[in-house]
Order: sequence, then C-alpha cells, then structure tokens
Amino acid sequence: MAQEKKGFFSRLVAGLSKTRNSIKSGFDRVFSGFSSIDDDFYDELEEVLIMADIGVVTTEAIIDDLREKVKEEHIKKPEDCRQFLIDSIKERMKVDGDAYDFENTRSVVLVIGVNGVGKTTTIGKLASKYRSEGKKVLLAAADTFRAAAIEQLTEWAQRAHVDIISGQEGSDPAAVIYDAIAASKARGADILLCDTAGRLHNKKNLMNELGKISRIIDREYPEAKRENLIVLDGTTGQNALVQARQFKEAADITGIILTKLDGTAKGGIAIAIQSELGVPVKYIGVGEQVDDLQRFDPDSYVDALFAPLEEETDS
Repeated sequence: MAQEKKGFFSRLVAGLSKTRNSIKSGFDRVFSGFSSIDDDFYDELEEVLIMADIGVVTTEAIIDDLREKVKEEHIKKPEDCRQFLIDSIKERMKVDGDAYDFENTRSVVLVIGVNGVGKTTTIGKLASKYRSEGKKVLLAAADTFRAAAIEQLTEWAQRAHVDIISGQEGSDPAAVIYDAIAASKARGADILLCDTAGRLHNKKNLMNELGKISRIIDREYPEAKRENLIVLDGTTGQNALVQARQFKEAADITGIILTKLDGTAKGGIAIAIQSELGVPVKYIGVGEQVDDLQRFDPDSYVDALFAPLEEETDS
C-alpha cells in the first residue's frame, strides 16, 4: 500500500510538472529578485499564484495571510516566506476526517458533472477501487440522454466485475434510480454508484431532474448515506470553478473529483475550487489507468505542486 502511494505520488509530481515549472520559475524570480519584503514583492507573488490558476479570490486571501505572518513573525527576507506560503495553501486544502465515511457504510453516491469531463470513466474507476477493497458495488446508468453513456458504463461494469442497472435511451433517469435502489437492497450492495446526465445548458431542467432523483433516494432509501460528487476536468482551469458553482446551485455537493491533472499547467485550480466553494476535493485522477484515481491527499498535492524540480527526475 505504501509502495502504491509512493507510485501515485511520483505520477502526481510528474503530472503536475507544467504547473510546478510555472510556479517554481515564478517563485525563484520573486524570491531571488527582491532583497526586502515590500508591496512590489507581494504584487509579483500574487501574479505567480494567479498564473497557476489558483484564482484571484484565493490568491488575495493567501497573500493577506502571508502579510499577517510576516508582521507577526518579523520576517525580513523574502526567501523565509516560502514555507509560510506553502503552509497557508495546505491549510486551505484540509479534508475533514469524516470525508470518506460513506465508503464504509451503506451509501448512494450520485456522480454529477458536464459531458466530457470523464464522468463515466471516473465512475468505472471508483467501482474498481471499491470492489478491490472488498465492497459490493452496484452501478446505476441514469444518464439516459446519451446512449453512449449507457454503453460505456456497461463496459466499465464488466471490467470491474460489478452489476449494473440501466434503462433505455431517453427513459426517465429517476425511474432507473428507483430500480437501482430496489436492486441494491435485494442484492445487499454496499455502495450504489449513480451516473447522471451531464447537461448544463438548461439549469432549470438540471435542478428539476436532480431534485426528483434526490426525492426518490430520500423516500426509498432513507437509511443510506448520501454523497454527491462532482467531476471536474482539471485542464479547464477557472471554467471548472464556474461549473462547480452552477452545479452547487442545483445539488448539495459534498465532494469534488478532479480529473485529467496529468500534463496540465492549471493544477492550482484544485486550491481555488476548495477554497472558494468550501467543498473538499476527495479524489484526483492523473492518468488513464484504473489506479490513476486516488483519494486526495492535500499535503502530497501541495508538496507535488511546490516540489523542487529535481524531485521529478528522482521518482
């Protein structure tokens, strides 16, 4: 397990190399270019963080934190700010101890997000992950608006050796969830993973649909723990934050899954999303393989983001 975690950290370090290159060269420029801490120093630092897609609001909060620390600790040298900056970011990324309770109890997990973010693939990877941990998993193909989504999820179900409940293309998604709950109870499933339609063009429809699905789960399966996970594409940067905000209006989002973080220069978006929405990142994906989706470890993530460049070649 420790070896697997180390392997994933190595992939994470490699995957975030573009973001890190941008941050590190920016940091080096700022920390070595200033002999004292003044407004220009903070402005330059702010620019480096914004360029890494950490976002204006979050960056301002981080810089305010730093100003406070510099004053309190009477820091004089710019280089001495580096670790304070990293610690401040880690603080914003903390995940509560009970964030993964749903994995260990009877639960219904709704997976939401726009088409193209890797939602169906992510559900397949989660199914494989939970099954490998000895859990009985059932999938519900409630994205009935796209025939390809049902086919794709069925393939993943076969690959992960888990059962799937699906309807016809165009059928009522809530009816699929209803059938899946009945099957979940009958078969003694631990986790019911539900795919949902990835449409955002009409928020009213989306809200109505998610609302109907939620009411059915509440009525038919009140004893199950509820989890609503939104899948976001890490390569889209600030656009991912916009999507998360819109979905948050339609559903009570309890966690974020960030995909496609390998090879993006926008890795800082994880910090912006969690800080601005107050919703924890729970899983991240750094590749195509089944085990490339893992629980989110904020310390490892920030370390990978700010790791010295030589660490990448060592791994």
